[in-house]
Amino acid sequence: MKPVSAEQIIRYADMFAAMGAESRLRIMRLLLSSHPDGMVVGEIQSELGVSGSNLSHHLDKLKNEGLVEVQREGTYLRYRANCDTLQELLAFLYSECCTRSKAISPKKIVNVCR
Repeated sequence: MKPVSAEQIIRYADMFAAMGAESRLRIMRLLLSSHPDGMVVGEIQSELGVSGSNLSHHLDKLKNEGLVEVQREGTYLRYRANCDTLQELLAFLYSECCTRSKAISPKKIVNVCR
């Protein structure tokens, strides 16, 4: 396995920091539950009961870290979880535990992801 660069570590740390706020973690879980369709901003706001400005701030942070994707649909913005980025982030987390220390069996990780 190719070593992880310092820049990649910083990028992953920024992604984890972005999801570290309760509201953003709730947004990520909600968008994952609606995958692949995603949700428009009004649906997210209604489901989570947050103000528009607060939601906009959190969605921007997640988008800037590549964790969500946004698509304009007329006057609406539809957000989706970026599963490719999340998969990369999980692969980073599990790469060492499954190769060096054998802390978790790779078969258990596959079961968790199903």
